[in-house]
Amino acid sequence: MSDPARFSLAATGAFLSLTAALLVTGCMRTDAADTKPAPAPKEVGVVTLKAERVTFSTELSGRTVAPVVAQIRPQVGGILQKRLFTEGSMVKAGQVLYQLDPASFQATYASAQAGVRKAESTLATARTVARRNTELVKIDAISQQVNDQTQAAAAQAEADVAVARAVEQTARINLDRTRIVSPISGWAELSSVTEGALVTADQATPLTTVQQLDPVFVHVTQSSSELLRLKRELASGRLQRGNANEAPIKLLLEDGSSYPHTGKLTVSGVTVDAGTGSVTLRAVVPNPDRLLMPGMYVRAVLQEGVVDDALLVPQQAVTRTPDGSASALVVGEDNKLVKRAIVVGRAVGNRWQVLSGLAAGERVMVEGSQRARVGDSVKASEVVPKTPGGKGRNGSGNGDAGKAPDGSPGPVASAAPVDQAGPAKAVH
Repeated sequence: MSDPARFSLAATGAFLSLTAALLVTGCMRTDAADTKPAPAPKEVGVVTLKAERVTFSTELSGRTVAPVVAQIRPQVGGILQKRLFTEGSMVKAGQVLYQLDPASFQATYASAQAGVRKAESTLATARTVARRNTELVKIDAISQQVNDQTQAAAAQAEADVAVARAVEQTARINLDRTRIVSPISGWAELSSVTEGALVTADQATPLTTVQQLDPVFVHVTQSSSELLRLKRELASGRLQRGNANEAPIKLLLEDGSSYPHTGKLTVSGVTVDAGTGSVTLRAVVPNPDRLLMPGMYVRAVLQEGVVDDALLVPQQAVTRTPDGSASALVVGEDNKLVKRAIVVGRAVGNRWQVLSGLAAGERVMVEGSQRARVGDSVKASEVVPKTPGGKGRNGSGNGDAGKAPDGSPGPVASAAPVDQAGPAKAVH
């Protein structure tokens, strides 16, 4: 065999050996790729939903009002001689508060009394003449005309007596009004006048004010839209009245403290204010210690009703879209994340009430959204939901607490879970 033939045969053999080596290497890489382990499940924090009995309440602003107020004004004019009460003290109905100078009124009353006696004397004379003329006319001793005149004079004398007595009564009333008394029992305000001041009848400025302070009224306003929402929830059965015979009310004072006595809602307005779109509600609150003063600003917590099987989901588990719809990530039975569209209602502390889309027993992801996505396999562990503004394991805060699903501020409302031992206090 010649040298060129041997070289060609050797080259062909080398090419075939190289091709076989490449095929073996490719098969080995394919087998290695096929045996690569699956990614590990991602750790997430979840909360298992459970039905709770929740008492819903609404917090409204209001003012305290005295149930009975008497503005003390003089009914006659004169010089104020004495103030006969202690400012800021308790006064009784009929107690004399001020004494005006009675001298001129005493003289007027004395003159009126003399006028009554004069009229009564004239009446006695007229009656005597009338009786005598009645007998004389029977024997034609006097004319009928004279008799008629004497009878008319007697009737006029009777009328004069009635007028004189009315004048006497008016003078006595005006004399009594120089002693200005309190028409009600209550607490007296500061006096606007001092001794020696000249006062006039029915003047615009009251001398003082007497108010009843136990109990007191609390007037609060609620928007008509909130009332409509409450009625719809009651009609649909989602909300139940806790007690049909009572509507308790708790007060929060200006300094944030709770008022110790519970009041009762007694009156609900029947007309919507055209300017504010609200309805006025009135509550009666005990005030034995006079801690509440008329005109104080308070916040009233009104119990609206009870939901026996409410589902509450942490607010950080709910995501929202620009159109206002809400959704949550749920860990299914196969430990995979599923996105679920939900409908939420009112805010309950740092949680939302779920109206639809979730069921008791389902696990909702609250932590790990930066690591896991929809469809991923996850390793779920129970966690305690973070409070609004706090931080969870992922170090992020909750800036949407207290907002409605569309991102706007939600209604001022609160609620408290109720355990088997009895209703819990509302969360403020």
